[in-house]
Amino acid sequence: MKAVLQDLNAEELAALAAELGEPRYRAGQIARAIARGARIAEFSELPAALRRNLSERFEDEPVRIAEVLTAADGTEKYLFSLADGALIEGVLMRYKYGNTQCVSTQGGCRMNCAFCAAGLGGLGRDLSAGEILAQVLAVNARAGGTPAKRAVTNLVLMGSGEPLDNYENVVKFLRLVTAEGGLHISPRNISLSTCGIVPKMLALADEGIPVNLTVSLHAVTDEERARTMPVAKAYSIAEILKACSYYFEKTGRRYIFEYALIEGENADREHAERLAALLKGRPCHVNLIRLNEVKERALAGTDEKTAYRFLGELEKRGVSATLRRRTGAEIGGACGQLRAARLAAGGQGNAPAAENRAPSAEKSEKD
Repeated sequence: MKAVLQDLNAEELAALAAELGEPRYRAGQIARAIARGARIAEFSELPAALRRNLSERFEDEPVRIAEVLTAADGTEKYLFSLADGALIEGVLMRYKYGNTQCVSTQGGCRMNCAFCAAGLGGLGRDLSAGEILAQVLAVNARAGGTPAKRAVTNLVLMGSGEPLDNYENVVKFLRLVTAEGGLHISPRNISLSTCGIVPKMLALADEGIPVNLTVSLHAVTDEERARTMPVAKAYSIAEILKACSYYFEKTGRRYIFEYALIEGENADREHAERLAALLKGRPCHVNLIRLNEVKERALAGTDEKTAYRFLGELEKRGVSATLRRRTGAEIGGACGQLRAARLAAGGQGNAPAAENRAPSAEKSEKD
């Protein structure tokens, strides 16, 4: 596998131009072409000899859209093939305020949360900063966006992988995607979801990139959390809350807790009361999720009535909370589902791109 050109920031592109004996302005031309989502062969501003030189050293298309599933609500699920044949996935969700893309940071995941398909089969490998960026560039270009008028307005790092388990590459990606001269997405429009790797949460607070920090909580005690999230054996809820307070202190950004409602596990009134007591008075928001069921996992989500009852219990106790609108359920909208299905079927990530439209959609909850 060749190097990934999208890994390079402005300074590194300038160094590359100098190394190749090219004038400095070539770095700007390359950066603009990358931001358009173009392949090296499509870098039309560059002379043919330079394009050939770049193609010899760098992957022409490090991330390729291999398959697209479209739900009736407009949600698009992407299967991406990497240059080495690895498979990852992502989602584009359409809202009134803009389009949010969910990106992957690893091929698979080693956190092995009991409700998530991303960990089926374990961790394949980390993605480079450029491979994470290339997912956004590919979807933005496919949706008709440009660097000046992006089709992708918001990002969530909630696809396959634990972002803070690939810390250096994820931080570099955040610097690349927020930089002027590229897509220039504001950190305020980016959410990073973690299962709660406390040392890396503390480090992220000091990076000067005030993205929205989202923590997968899903329980009110360490014992309960450890039943579905092995990471809970390493970091307690108390440690996570302390790290969140530090993040707020350093960035001024309130933090978000994700809480997947699991039937028979954490979705009754008692759990709502205990969750409210745990979080009341904190500068946080609770994002309740009706679990997208994964057939390989033995957990079931709650019905709509139970979910709204839980929401009401939090709200009447003064906790800011919403029930996430369910999108793409009929196309395997949960993390890792499409990738897991294709790997189980023997997919190699090098099939021609295909598009499928799901025949129907479950009625979504209100935002």
